[in-house]
Amino acid sequence: MGFDSRPKGAVYSTGQSEAGRRGGSCPKCGHPAKRCLCSATTPEGDGVVRVSRETKGRKGKGVTIVTGLPLNKDDLKALGKRLRQACGSGGTVKDGRVEIQGDHRDRIVQELEKAGYKPKKAGG
Repeated sequence: MGFDSRPKGAVYSTGQSEAGRRGGSCPKCGHPAKRCLCSATTPEGDGVVRVSRETKGRKGKGVTIVTGLPLNKDDLKALGKRLRQACGSGGTVKDGRVEIQGDHRDRIVQELEKAGYKPKKAGG
């Protein structure tokens, strides 16, 4: 029943920061890449916007996936919102891609063409 003199918090460190373990840090703001404040990084790819349908891991429910958009995080969220509203459906933006609930490939291709992209339908 006395005072516990053991240190609180990290006891051992390899000298590598959290940013180093989890994908580096943003070159502009210096924060870890997952929590970047300036959204300086854009997803890398071949520059082709692809619209596909996926059911894997969703108990058979279809989701329309949009990948390859050369946008930063904030612009991607805004475009995702615009696409969800155009389809009248729910969805999300994660890992640099837009997911819209349901099969809305034709409508999404039309909306992306209006926005100035040249999308391709991918998959079957």
